[in-house]
Amino acid sequence: MMKGNNERTLTKSEMEIMNIMWDKGEGMTTHEIIDEYPEPKPAYSTIATFLKILTVKEFIRSKKQGEGSKTLVFFPRISREVYANRVMKDVKNSIFAGSMKSMLSFFAQNEEVSEEDLEEMIEMIKKTPSNRPSPLPLPSLSPWGECEGGEIRSCPPSVPQRGKTGGVVNGQ
Repeated sequence: MMKGNNERTLTKSEMEIMNIMWDKGEGMTTHEIIDEYPEPKPAYSTIATFLKILTVKEFIRSKKQGEGSKTLVFFPRISREVYANRVMKDVKNSIFAGSMKSMLSFFAQNEEVSEEDLEEMIEMIKKTPSNRPSPLPLPSLSPWGECEGGEIRSCPPSVPQRGKTGGVVNGQ
């Protein structure tokens, strides 16, 4: 299992290789990966080094192309969706203090989002089933931050703070 944060994230060069492999949707040799790059193509040794790193980081696995062959075929061990989910959760937790509302607000205010895209996103959110317990009547924002889901550690005593299971944890 992947342990350290560096082992959980991809560098720009590693991401390029993973995108090639995800787009292809099947195992690829080092030469096939290089063929997908635009000119000037990277050196074989450069791609081979990154493939070794990705294998150690457990993002890919390899097997010999055939019996008696020295050629390795590389396969992703993680899907693009699983990786994107992990990265976005890390961003939400590390930059936005675990607040999905703050993260979405940031993107809505700082990215060019068309009215059509915004309406589409609102409809998707409305249709997404919630897997959380019924929310308690809590303030969405206060001087202490958001006090929902146990994410913020400094809720005022008068505001109930929900634990991971949805129950009140500070005696309210």
